[in-house]
Amino acid sequence: MTTLFERIGGHATFDSLVRRFYDGVAVDPVLRPMYPDDDLEGAIWRLTAFLEQYWGGPGTYSETRGHPRLRMRHNAFVITPDARDHWLLHMTAAIDSLALAPMDREELMDYLDRAAHAMVNAFDNPPNRRESLL
Repeated sequence: MTTLFERIGGHATFDSLVRRFYDGVAVDPVLRPMYPDDDLEGAIWRLTAFLEQYWGGPGTYSETRGHPRLRMRHNAFVITPDARDHWLLHMTAAIDSLALAPMDREELMDYLDRAAHAMVNAFDNPPNRRESLL
């Protein structure tokens, strides 16, 4: 049995996915301000390494950053339903650009949709919360 990581093309596919996603983020008025200008490559590496590990690739993410603890790592940042929807818009476009087999696309989208919904932690933009993602 092969992993999704192997089935869809390994590192090259995940790198392409995440870079296409961040192409959308770069011009998005809701999401772009959440990412520090000097760490966009870091964000690309972290998301790529996380997704690769989650889908059966190398454990580089945990080896360098520890347990993913997604909710904990994102809790310091304001993630509203609007931000979630923008994130999903760009991630869906990035996934669709890969022309994956329908079952692989659905498996990936199902997880990312659930994860994006789980990250919502605010329904407004309270002034005491940080507004950028690490």
